[in-house]
Amino acid sequence: MFKNLSNKISQSIRNIVGSGRLTENNIKETLNVVKIALLEGDVALPVVHSFVNKVKEGIIGTDINKHLTPGQEFIKIMHSSLVKIMGKGSNDLNLNTQIPSIILIVGAQGSGKTTTTGKLAKFLKIKKNKKILVASTDVYRPAGMQQLKSLIKSEDIIFFEDCNVQNKPIDILKAAVIASRSLSYDVLLIDTAGCLDTDDYLLSELSEMHGFVNPIETLFIVDSMIGQVAINSINVFNKTFPLTGIILTKLDGDSRGGVALSIKYLTGKPIKFIGTGETIDALEPFNSYRIAGRILGMGDILSLIEDIDNQAEWVKEKKHINKNNADFNLYDFLGYIKQIRSMGGINKIISKLPLNLGVNLDSIQSYTHDNTFTRMEAIINSMTEEERMNPKIITGSRKKRIANGSGVHVQDVTKLLNTFNHIRITIQKINKNEVFRIIRTLKNKISSKFTIN
Repeated sequence: MFKNLSNKISQSIRNIVGSGRLTENNIKETLNVVKIALLEGDVALPVVHSFVNKVKEGIIGTDINKHLTPGQEFIKIMHSSLVKIMGKGSNDLNLNTQIPSIILIVGAQGSGKTTTTGKLAKFLKIKKNKKILVASTDVYRPAGMQQLKSLIKSEDIIFFEDCNVQNKPIDILKAAVIASRSLSYDVLLIDTAGCLDTDDYLLSELSEMHGFVNPIETLFIVDSMIGQVAINSINVFNKTFPLTGIILTKLDGDSRGGVALSIKYLTGKPIKFIGTGETIDALEPFNSYRIAGRILGMGDILSLIEDIDNQAEWVKEKKHINKNNADFNLYDFLGYIKQIRSMGGINKIISKLPLNLGVNLDSIQSYTHDNTFTRMEAIINSMTEEERMNPKIITGSRKKRIANGSGVHVQDVTKLLNTFNHIRITIQKINKNEVFRIIRTLKNKISSKFTIN
């Protein structure tokens, strides 16, 4: 997420960070490079101009904090300006209403609307402890109804089904509202048919449904891949019926991500969530403070800690603990592999670490791909306890036996052992204790040097 944009901006401000003082020339030169990076990252031109002006205003007449270098003060001002562009304050859903709280999901077909509905249902159930009923009014794409039903079934979330498949969307909606009220659901989450901003018929239909239920939240799903085109769609929908927020999808892909910096400024609508992957867990609340940190190469340690806290803590059995408790063995490695897989993979974790952590993250990312973890786990499970405790004893004959037992080639076993030796020090920084050690040193910097005044 924002990798290209973050890299370019980080490179552009590297010189000024190390500079002994801020001058008109180095500020102008840096901001010119930042401006180009933002435009290449698909940030709208008015937003770029506003951001640059905010940075300039922040620098002029600023008294440098005695605890900060001029370069650090410059980054602090840039961070504050990014946050203002994306919108400060809470973007939480408004669920303080008479139950059920009705949430209407709208957007274009192919934007990830149905998948996002499932993700949001799980988020509300797990994070907000809500009793959820999910309904779909997309009678034009029956497979969409089945897709949504299948997505939430594994999460034990109830899908509302209308026996009369010939019903119009408004009829399904009315029946779902009655059911949600009679069964005392906390939230009724409604997926709708994909609609373009030029489709007057579907827009009218959505407007009718919106008028009937008067939802507490109307969330517009935006595919970040389409970039600034989304701005016009948001404005058209908002004129038809009021939107309360935006959910950005596919930010884990090849999108340049600039639309995230443009939406609030150009539409006045807050981004409430971002989709960061294909799994039903890959939805996180939008936090402009943290996103600004990622863009400036500061990472998102706080979000990473939340990811770790959400996982069941892995505890080694006593018989597997090394006597001197010092060596990192394959039992440890297997535990970390399981944790990393449950947290969305190594790429997702690395994306949240600061660029200046002191570890060559790119080499780790290229050396270990997420799809190799399943094979690694199978190989380690084919080892004896002694081999897992002391990988050095795994030589020719042992490698062959392990390869046969796990259904891989001997070269795969060798590769795993090489990988284990190569990243064992780095991977320890991803466990809970190390992250909290990092946060103790970095959180102070983030809170003291990048706090928004």
